[in-house]
Amino acid sequence: MNSLNFTLSMNTTFVRPPFFYIRGLNNLPYAKYYYVFLCFVFIVSVLGNSFVMFSIYKERSFHTPKYFSVFNLALADLGESTALIPNLIAMFLFDSQYISFDACLANMFFVFFFSSLQSLTLTILAYDRLVAICLPLRYHAIITMQAMTVILTVVWAYNSVLLILMVSLVPRLSFCKSIVVESYFCDHGPIFRMACNDNHVNLIMGIINMILLLYVPFFLTVLSYVFISGALFKIASWEGRFKAIKTCSAHLIMVAIYYMPILSIYMAGLFFPIQPNVRIMNTSFSKAITPMMNPIIYVLNTEEFKEFIKKLFRRKKKHNRNK
Repeated sequence: MNSLNFTLSMNTTFVRPPFFYIRGLNNLPYAKYYYVFLCFVFIVSVLGNSFVMFSIYKERSFHTPKYFSVFNLALADLGESTALIPNLIAMFLFDSQYISFDACLANMFFVFFFSSLQSLTLTILAYDRLVAICLPLRYHAIITMQAMTVILTVVWAYNSVLLILMVSLVPRLSFCKSIVVESYFCDHGPIFRMACNDNHVNLIMGIINMILLLYVPFFLTVLSYVFISGALFKIASWEGRFKAIKTCSAHLIMVAIYYMPILSIYMAGLFFPIQPNVRIMNTSFSKAITPMMNPIIYVLNTEEFKEFIKKLFRRKKKHNRNK
């Protein structure tokens, strides 16, 4: 490992390494079992999110603004799993922890892009629930397919611009000390901190992106549920309140699964130093498990999906009888 860390004379103006070395889960005990677990997670994520996307595409009753945003969430989950887990598994199977400079930038962009897209889409779904519960009579006038298309287009553009800016600032850095990335993918923080020239702009851009793509969507989601809670107290019957809460249950669970691990490690890092292995395990687990759990939660907690699955089974039985 030490042979990968190199020091050049300080009069060297700029060093762009041909590759980086992703440390990954090297020093973690029982890492091979974790890789097997990740392989299982990836298969379930691909199957689950593909099923959700297929269901929304196939079933006409799902051609609504709400399910258009659910389709977007499933696409983000599938994208993040594909950008992250196969590379990790390849590291384990083929011991290929080297990644070219350009491939590293691409990996950085796509992992952060799809992860941020999850955060932003969860906020859109919170807005959908806010309008449905607080303004039920105006729901179909406000949440239209045209409005949802505009919202999602803005979200994709907003996400792309911020992350292109962040990634495009990395090539200005000079890596004259180390090429060993203390993470399990081409993580922005560990990479810009390795630079031996001024990385202040990269730090600021990383903080701005964290605020705009993580904390602001989380704040808006929480604010939506503050207003939803206020509307629930105005509902006279407990039956009506329970019915309204049930429509939010799947979304609330997905919000908790996505935000709690990430925010806990970031908040803990503000008060005391965190071991790299602890940070790697926490973030890798949360980024792997969220795309797997989202389709399962949505299918099990949404009546429309349950009805669609029953319909599929009835069609299959009828087809088998006719053979």
